[in-house]
Amino acid sequence: MPTSHASFAEFYPWYLTQHASVPCRRAHFIGSSSALAALVQYVDSMHAWWILAALVSGYGGAWIGHFFYEKNRPASFARPLYSFMGDWVMYWQMLTGKLSW
Repeated sequence: MPTSHASFAEFYPWYLTQHASVPCRRAHFIGSSSALAALVQYVDSMHAWWILAALVSGYGGAWIGHFFYEKNRPASFARPLYSFMGDWVMYWQMLTGKLSW
């Protein structure tokens, strides 16, 4: 996995190559949506276990996408910050129809 990207702008096109399959992107989208819902529940209830639920659903969806569909290693293992940023840019692009899912 390349880790020599000097900026997020250089990283993101490579990141998209690691999410080429639609089922992988769908798993990411579902996991990220579930994580957002869990965070809303946390704000509403202030029960800390919702934060754990957000982490499990967010990373769980991503890892299912990579290990079962894409058959590659999640970028978060090598570039956690850029990967996190990439997840949300990809999520927004799927939500707005710029990227298919």
